[in-house]
Amino acid sequence: MNAKFVIRRDLPRQIIAVLVGGLFLFLAVVLTWTLGYQLFYAGRIFPGVSVAGVDLSGLAPNDAALKLNQTLSYPITGKILFRDADKLWVASPAELGMVFDPSASSLAAYKYGRSGGLFGALASQVRAGGLGSDVAPVIIFDQRVAYTYLQNIAVQVDKPVLEASLRVDGTNVIAEPGQLGRFLNLDATLIYLGAQLQSFRDGEVALVIQESAPRLLDVSSQAEAARQILSQPLTLTLPNFREGDPGPWTYDVPVLVNMLGVTIDDSSGTAQMKVGLDRMALRNTLTELKTFVDRLPDNARFVFNDGTGQIEPIAVSTIGRSMDVEASIAAINDALLRGEHTIALSVSEEQPAVADTATGAELGVVQLVGEQTTYFYGSSDARIQNIVAAAERYHGLLVAPGETFSMGSVLGDVSLENGFAEALIIYGGRTIKGVGGGVCQVSTTLFRTVFFAGYPVAERYSHAYRVSYYEMDASGSVDTNFAGMDATVYFPLVDFKFVNDTSSWLLMETYVNVGARTITWKLYSTSDGRSVTWETTGPSNVVPPPEPLFEENSELRKNEIKQIDYAAQGADVNVTRTVWINGQVYFTDQFQTHYQPWQAICQYGPDTEDPEKKARKNNQCLSPSN
Repeated sequence: MNAKFVIRRDLPRQIIAVLVGGLFLFLAVVLTWTLGYQLFYAGRIFPGVSVAGVDLSGLAPNDAALKLNQTLSYPITGKILFRDADKLWVASPAELGMVFDPSASSLAAYKYGRSGGLFGALASQVRAGGLGSDVAPVIIFDQRVAYTYLQNIAVQVDKPVLEASLRVDGTNVIAEPGQLGRFLNLDATLIYLGAQLQSFRDGEVALVIQESAPRLLDVSSQAEAARQILSQPLTLTLPNFREGDPGPWTYDVPVLVNMLGVTIDDSSGTAQMKVGLDRMALRNTLTELKTFVDRLPDNARFVFNDGTGQIEPIAVSTIGRSMDVEASIAAINDALLRGEHTIALSVSEEQPAVADTATGAELGVVQLVGEQTTYFYGSSDARIQNIVAAAERYHGLLVAPGETFSMGSVLGDVSLENGFAEALIIYGGRTIKGVGGGVCQVSTTLFRTVFFAGYPVAERYSHAYRVSYYEMDASGSVDTNFAGMDATVYFPLVDFKFVNDTSSWLLMETYVNVGARTITWKLYSTSDGRSVTWETTGPSNVVPPPEPLFEENSELRKNEIKQIDYAAQGADVNVTRTVWINGQVYFTDQFQTHYQPWQAICQYGPDTEDPEKKARKNNQCLSPSN
C-alpha cells in the first residue's frame, strides 16, 4: 500500500520535467533555425519578396537593382489612357513625369522583414516565404510634367459657361441658348493618375470633369417680349394734356433698339431674365424731357381797376408739374411688356395758390399802397428795349403774404433770345457793351417803390459808380437826394429782394412810357397805416475821378476818337429810413452806399496824332481839373 502511494506522487513531476525539456529543446531549435536563417540571408533579400511582380529572393540589393532595371520597362513601355466621350489620349508614364528608381526599390525589398521589431520582422519573413510579398516600387512622380500634360487635355475638354442671351440683328431679336460649362479638375485627376502609376500597370485614369450650369438656359419667351417692345415706335405723353403743353414725344424703333436692355433677377432664388428699355438710357432720356415737363405753379396775373376798385385777370394761372423719372421708367417698361406703346409719364401736379377767378377782396388787394417813377432821358434805343423787356416780367405779378420776393428769380435769363438787346453795362471795373444794359433802371424803380411803401428790404446792391439816370428828376436834372437810391441786379450773383410782411397779397404793376422816358411801378394791397420818413447825407467824402485814359483801338479809323466810359466822382451816401404804423415806429433801417471814383476812357484809331487834343476839341474825356 505504501509503495503504490509514492509512485503516484512522483508522476506529475516527471511529466512537467518532460514538457519543460521539450519546450527548451523546441526553442533551441527555433532559435538555431532563426539565427541560421538570418545569417544565411544576411546582405540578401528574403525569399518570396518581389517588386512589381519581379522576384528578388536571395539577391543582394545591387543585383536586385540590376535585375529590376533590366526587367521593368514600365515607365517607357507602359500606357496610360485618358478618355472623354469619344476623345482618347494615350501617354507613357515617362511622358507623365514618372521615373522608376531601381536602387531605392531594391533597397525597399531588402528592408522587407528587417523592420517592425523582432516579432514583426519574423512575421514578415514568414509571410514572404509562405505567400510571397510584393513591395511597391519606388517611383519619382514629377507632378509638374503631368500637370502640363493634363492642361493640354483641359484645353480640349473645358467649355465656358454661356448664359442664354438675346441678340438684335437690325430690328430682329434672336435668342441665343445657354451652354453648360465644364472644366477638368486637374488636382483631382492627378490623385487618380498617381495611384495608377504606383501600380506599375497599364490602365485608364478617369478624368475628373466638373460641370457648371448657367443661370439661364432658355430665353425664348423673353425674346418674344423684346420683339413686342420693338414692334412699333414708343410715344410718351403728358397726363391731363392741355393746349400749350409740351409733347408728345415719339421714339422710332431704331432708337428703341439702342435702348433695349436685359437684366437678370435672382431675388426669387431662381434666375429670371427681364427685358425692357435700359434704365440708364431711359433715365438719361427722361431727364432731358423733365426740363420741358417740369414747371412751377404760376398764379394768375391781374391789374387793378382804379375806377371800380376791382382786380381784373390779364393772364390765367397755370398748374405746376413735376415728372417722377424713376416712376416713369417703371411705368414705361411695365406698359411695353403689356403691349402698349403710347404711355403717359408719371407726373404730379400742384395747383397754383391764386386762380384767375380770385377777387381783390379775397386777396386783400383793394388799394394803391405805393408808387414811384424814375426817368431815363438820353437812353439809347437798346437800353429802352431792355427796360421794356424787363418791366413786362413783373406786370400783374402777385407777392404772397410773408413772401421774400426775389427780383432776379423772376427776371430769368437776360439774353438776346428773351427779347433783350446789347447796351452799356458795368462789368469787371469797366463800362462795356453787354446784353441787358438798362435792366437796373427797373430794379432801381422797384427799390424806391418798396422803400417809400415801407416794406423791409432783404437784399440790395448799389452800382459801382454814380449813374446819372438814377439821380434824374422829372425835369432831367440831377437831384443829389437820389444818390444812394439805386439798386442793381445781376442774377444769380446779385439780386434785389424785399419782404411782404403783411397779411395781404401784394399786386405789382409796371408801366413804361417810352415817349416820356419814364418807368412807373405801382403796388396794390391793403394799407396797414404805415408811412415812411427818411433822410440822406447826400454825397459825402467826394473823390474826384482819375485822369482820363486813352487807349488805341485797331477797329477805329485814323484820327477817330470814341469815348467808351465817363468820369464820375467817388462818394459815400448814407440813407436812413423810418417806417411808422399808426404813429409808432415799426422799424428803422439804413442803406450805406460807396461809389468808386470812375475814370473816363477814350479810344482812338491807329496812327492818330495827339488823341488827347482831338478829344478836347470834341469835348470828350476832359480832365477833372478842366
